[in-house]
Amino acid sequence: MTPTQQLLAFAAAPPPLPSDVAAMARTLLNDTLLVGSAGASLSASDAVLAAALRWGEGGTVPLMGRTGTLAAASAAFVNGFQIHCLEWDAVHEPAVVHAMSVVTAALHATAHAKGNVSHDDALIALVVGVEIACALGVAATSPLTFFRPATAGVLGASLACARIAGIAPDRFDDVLGLAYSFAAGTMQAHVEGSIALPLQIANAARAAVSAVDLVAAGLGGPHDPLEGPFGYFRLFDQGSLAHVAPSLGQQWRMTDISIKPWPCGRASHATLGVLAGRRAAEVVKIEAVVPPLIRRLVGRPWTDAMAPATARLCLPFLVALMLRDGRIDPRAFTPANFGDPALRALGSRLQILDDGTSDPNALSPQSFRLTLADGSTLENTVSVTPGAPGSGATALLHSKVALALELMPAPAFFKPDLSGLTGTP
Repeated sequence: MTPTQQLLAFAAAPPPLPSDVAAMARTLLNDTLLVGSAGASLSASDAVLAAALRWGEGGTVPLMGRTGTLAAASAAFVNGFQIHCLEWDAVHEPAVVHAMSVVTAALHATAHAKGNVSHDDALIALVVGVEIACALGVAATSPLTFFRPATAGVLGASLACARIAGIAPDRFDDVLGLAYSFAAGTMQAHVEGSIALPLQIANAARAAVSAVDLVAAGLGGPHDPLEGPFGYFRLFDQGSLAHVAPSLGQQWRMTDISIKPWPCGRASHATLGVLAGRRAAEVVKIEAVVPPLIRRLVGRPWTDAMAPATARLCLPFLVALMLRDGRIDPRAFTPANFGDPALRALGSRLQILDDGTSDPNALSPQSFRLTLADGSTLENTVSVTPGAPGSGATALLHSKVALALELMPAPAFFKPDLSGLTGTP
């Protein structure tokens, strides 16, 4: 079989889920639903909902953090936006893919639209979609140019939805082909700190639902969308599935996904983790020696007129908030704080240095040197970022749950399983 055929075979008939993979999938699903519900608090989410309502009302799919329902494709769009708009969604760091975001939004929509989907079937479909999105990211050898969470996400999500919608396995190639035909989203939105970034996640979630609906209606797509002359690994990313596809169902990447303690770019989390528990009076200088991708993603300048979407990716601003407040609260992303000279002075204590790493997708390790007010210094190398599996970030995740529940505009349509997220009853 070709690598693409191996991927499709895994999507149609994955092996039984190991217990640790199933447990992690439940934990990550709970985290994603919490984040998506908290994302309803962002004013831009109201604008997205207003646009979706103009596309047509009605439907049975619940909206995260809101009352009311929409049709599947529209609900996937709104929920996908809300999952990513606070930059709080889980990420597979080696793949540089927010693997849960598109898959959860699309699968949630398809499952509710169909009705009577068992929890076991939904969980298997979720894992299938996430594993495929992660595999596509891990197979990439080039720097990010397209927004990989959306481009890899729509492909994984479409096959997850195909399972739930009852598409025959011999039509999965059509689903993959149409999803690829709809794939879009570039890093220009990230460079500019634009609200278009979560809109790209939203668009991918809607596209996954649409691809499945169209195949169910009898339409088809190209059958070599990954390895063909104009396929994914020619246009979106350089790389090859050949060394990754055989590992699907044997090496489970679900268990390597990191949960974000703070609602901001993942590339900022190692620095924030080093500063967690410290205050402005204690730290006078922070030297961060990081891979080039970290500087590219969050080493952007602080401007008084920056948008909240930019601030979530501005490490100097995030450092200032952590030193002043001891946490990152989305409600602090305001023009008053952007223009606060005292807060800017705190951010100026950060110096970001390039470690010269040649891997264009590396997010770690990162090294730090803190100069304290008493003249002493502390040095630390972070290889396991807070929220990553094995990082021991239980207290931080407790704080995340509390803040997410506080931000939700409406009671959650699901019962939050806090034990799965925080490791405590």
